[in-house]
Amino acid sequence: MGCIMKQGGGLYSRVRVGAILLAAGQGSRMGGVPKALIELQGVPLINRQLIALSGAGVDEVVVVTGYHHDLVEPLVEQFPVRIARNLNPETGQASSVRLGLEALGANFDAVIMALCDQPLINAVDIAQLIAAFKKRKSGEIILPMVDGNRGNPIVIGRIALDQMLESGTNMVCRKFMDQHPEMVELFHSDNEHFTMDVDSLEDLEKFEEKTGWHLQLPNLSDKAKQRLANTEPAYMALQRLVCK
Repeated sequence: MGCIMKQGGGLYSRVRVGAILLAAGQGSRMGGVPKALIELQGVPLINRQLIALSGAGVDEVVVVTGYHHDLVEPLVEQFPVRIARNLNPETGQASSVRLGLEALGANFDAVIMALCDQPLINAVDIAQLIAAFKKRKSGEIILPMVDGNRGNPIVIGRIALDQMLESGTNMVCRKFMDQHPEMVELFHSDNEHFTMDVDSLEDLEKFEEKTGWHLQLPNLSDKAKQRLANTEPAYMALQRLVCK
């Protein structure tokens, strides 16, 4: 353990933290629009996540893209992150998680598994989870809990990460936690940032009703808009909803 009187190490040992930001989804419940591109106060949700991770002192970030990679990747090029493109995103989130872990490498004590559809997550929230991981009494995974509901992001320690990679290609974080409850330490909080997400058209309305903030569609090219409209008819419903 570090010592506050020795080399400025603080009360807890330095932990090298990486992050995987999942942005490979099709956005089928969101009218075919990638949730990463939806904007809050003019800032795409994926950029808000990257700003939060950077502000919390995360050492390295891998962004996993897949569906809509041509729309998502240009948004993150301004950030010092690595991009891992899932060439088979239809195989599900487990393949994106594995790809992200492999791209990030093993030189980390803990990895934050972050999602693009949580508009209110900020640097303070991420820092709280990292602090909880450092202070944990047992286990290898920090899972935020708000009013009895699971939240995100989660923090996964090295031992759990290695076991996840050894568990097969279909292993996802929730399944692993359910199978290994002894490795999970709950971080109880009243912070609804951890449980507030926008996964569907209905969630956009609920978010605005609860927060008063309006989420809007990204400023896409006409070609991109037409592609989304042709492949996912619900895109037009989303456009009417957020532009009302």
